[in-house]
Amino acid sequence: MIGLRARLVAAFAAVALLASAITAGIAYWLVRLAMLERVQNAVVNDVRTTLAQTVPTQLPDMTLTADLLQPISDALARQTDRQSWVLGNEPGGWATSGPRFPHLRIPPKLIATVRGAGHHDELARPLRGQQIYFQRISFHGIPYLVVGTPVYLPTTNSRVASPIEAYVIVSLTRERDDLDRMATSVAVGGGAAVFVALLLALLAARSVLRPVRRLAAAAQGLGAGDLHRRVEVRGRDELARLARIFNSSAEALEASVAELRDMERSARRFVADVSHELRTPLTAMTAVTDALEEEATGSAATAAGLVAEETRRLRTLIGHLLEISRFDAGAAALVLDDVDMSQLVQQSLRLRDWQEKVETDLVPELRARVDPRRFDMILANLVGNALRHGEPPVTVRLRRSYVPNGPGIRLRVSDSGPGIPKDVRKHVFERFYKADAARTRSEGSGLGLAIARANAELHGGELHLLDTDTGTTFELWLPDIPAETA
Repeated sequence: MIGLRARLVAAFAAVALLASAITAGIAYWLVRLAMLERVQNAVVNDVRTTLAQTVPTQLPDMTLTADLLQPISDALARQTDRQSWVLGNEPGGWATSGPRFPHLRIPPKLIATVRGAGHHDELARPLRGQQIYFQRISFHGIPYLVVGTPVYLPTTNSRVASPIEAYVIVSLTRERDDLDRMATSVAVGGGAAVFVALLLALLAARSVLRPVRRLAAAAQGLGAGDLHRRVEVRGRDELARLARIFNSSAEALEASVAELRDMERSARRFVADVSHELRTPLTAMTAVTDALEEEATGSAATAAGLVAEETRRLRTLIGHLLEISRFDAGAAALVLDDVDMSQLVQQSLRLRDWQEKVETDLVPELRARVDPRRFDMILANLVGNALRHGEPPVTVRLRRSYVPNGPGIRLRVSDSGPGIPKDVRKHVFERFYKADAARTRSEGSGLGLAIARANAELHGGELHLLDTDTGTTFELWLPDIPAETA
């Protein structure tokens, strides 16, 4: 995609090029027209003057010979860039100034116009006074001007006019060269104008883009969390107004975020305090309900079992809330130990009586430095979800990992159930997320997977839901932690 700087420079260059081309074209056309008019008028006036001075006022007879016409021809072609023809109406009555342009011929249409004695056409036009006609031609790329005129003279023996046709060919090479030099100068000037326009465009783009870049940097800072970032306001133009609007918006955003953070801190503190206060009575309630469940009989046993189950559920929820509050407060810490990961997995399954329900594929004597309690929480959440929501077989697979994340351990927990819908997968690690909005209660707290991922990240690892065709597979990767990290 083309940037704003390139578009500005291109626009300036296009405008400068268009203006230069139009100006140069008009100037060239006007100069060319004036130059040709000047040459044509000069030649026509010279022909008229020469004929007035050299043509006799009366011929002795009607015979026009070359000797009579030669002085006229020489006078018409006295300049080196011209050649002339003077023709009479009798055989042999002609004269030429010499073969300066031996391959040129008088245009037939001009001859017809001259002999027509005043009949005009599109190639020749009469001038005031003497009936003089002209036509511009080109031969082998060289321009020429051809002038022709009829001359009527009375003779001594007759009152009938005796016609003479005079033609002059003038080379326009000098004018063509002048026009070529002018075109070159105009092209050079146009190129210089475009170059200057490009420099001005770069300066203009710099002056325009500098505040835009400052605004972009400030916006990026806001997005990164630096709510104190502001833009310096310079001038009173539209960019300055935009900078003031940005600063006002940033101030409002900072105030709103500060208020939200205060509310969030208050809510977290409230949850942590309530959870901590409920922990002791819930421990006592759990002990009492367990005793009642063991000793009650009949309908009382059913009621005692229901109360005990709900009490254990509430105790789990309170424990998860306490754990989440520790992560939010930044108080969660690792207590690392060098353990046999295979034994740790088997111990976690055996503690919850899952060893018969879960298939294991473990590498023996695979040792790593982890926090055993937090690893147990991760594994319990993953296997518990697979048992509750998936279908057997549920498999736990443990291997040493080298790529792509690096050296460490890789744990996979898979089930053969229907799997998680695609529109739900991106939300599975969110707190209290429920796939069915109408479902108000579930066997879990809705915090298990969020706590599992937080524990994985606390180790410097990752927890992902893999994209599989059947079933559900969670993958945990934990890096090798050096022994000095404790």
